[in-house]
Amino acid sequence: MTPTPAGRLFRTDKGSDLVLTRTFRALADDVWASLTEPERTARWFGPWEGEAGPGRTVKVQMVFEEQGPWMEVRIDACDPPRRLALSMVDEAGTWRMELLLSEVDGETELRLVHHLSTEEGIGEVGPGWEYYLDMLVASRSGAALPAFDDYYPSQKAYFEALTTGE
Repeated sequence: MTPTPAGRLFRTDKGSDLVLTRTFRALADDVWASLTEPERTARWFGPWEGEAGPGRTVKVQMVFEEQGPWMEVRIDACDPPRRLALSMVDEAGTWRMELLLSEVDGETELRLVHHLSTEEGIGEVGPGWEYYLDMLVASRSGAALPAFDDYYPSQKAYFEALTTGE
């Protein structure tokens, strides 16, 4: 499998936003459940535990990462089934993102917006989000889960080129 990267980079007055989208033939409530219910997130990203809610922190296990680490994720905003804003801190820095859903005629578009503090490392970050979003698609359709090796390093140059406008 050779997935085609589709991420886009937008410069804002606060920095840069890496935006990736996927469309589902499903209602927003159903897609929202895939993003927020622990047994469903476990299928494509990892399970989470804790008391979820705006201003609260939950623990998420990154089961598809090497050694399956747990990390703390703060829920900055939650407006079901339209917007989930999250932040987390790791050795790479602070990650701020939003998952935005919009539904039209039974189809739901998911936009993952990663608010970048720097464009450095986008060649690693972009392929990772493409992979995880395709994991979400596969988990919802029952298809075989993709392999990360199909995304990285083959998509690295695509995402790095976004920073130069090439």
